[in-house]
Amino acid sequence: MPRQFEASKEKLEHYRAYLRLLARLQLDQRLQSKLDASDLVQETMVRAFGKLDQFRGDTDSEFVGWLRMILANTLKEKAREFATEKRDLGRERSLEARLEESSGRLEAFLVIDQSSPAHRASRQEDLMRLADALERLPEDQRRAVELRYLVNCKALEVAREMGRSEKAVGGLIARGLENLRKYLEDQDQA
Repeated sequence: MPRQFEASKEKLEHYRAYLRLLARLQLDQRLQSKLDASDLVQETMVRAFGKLDQFRGDTDSEFVGWLRMILANTLKEKAREFATEKRDLGRERSLEARLEESSGRLEAFLVIDQSSPAHRASRQEDLMRLADALERLPEDQRRAVELRYLVNCKALEVAREMGRSEKAVGGLIARGLENLRKYLEDQDQA
């Protein structure tokens, strides 16, 4: 297998957890029983790999933006397949904006405000580490943390969404954040 192929495959793989997180956050609740975030990301990765020669950026941030655009297009296409109503271009444009907003919330969750190229690269790496750590959480903890901090729901809204009491959700969030800290510390020590 050519070295360039392997390097491209590894570069894309590096962003899998991040893209899966964005897909989970943006997948319409009505489609969650029909579509899986992992399948959407796999299709996004295949499309991106096939179009790597079309990427014209120079930075990791531009590459991530390019991947988010491919993910948004994949989500729109799959949603369109299951939609019974007419195509709504406003909704499609808003999906791209919501993906960008979700990515911004991830950055805000990390509380990073750095502007030099080295700091931007570091922030991008921190986003990937966070997405990887979130993937390691038990599903209920991950969902509670994502809804609370990345979708920006209040605890009561998270409780309703998950069909649990506020107290139970508070415990899930607390355990999720504690586990998240441990996973991130483990990554730092590795």
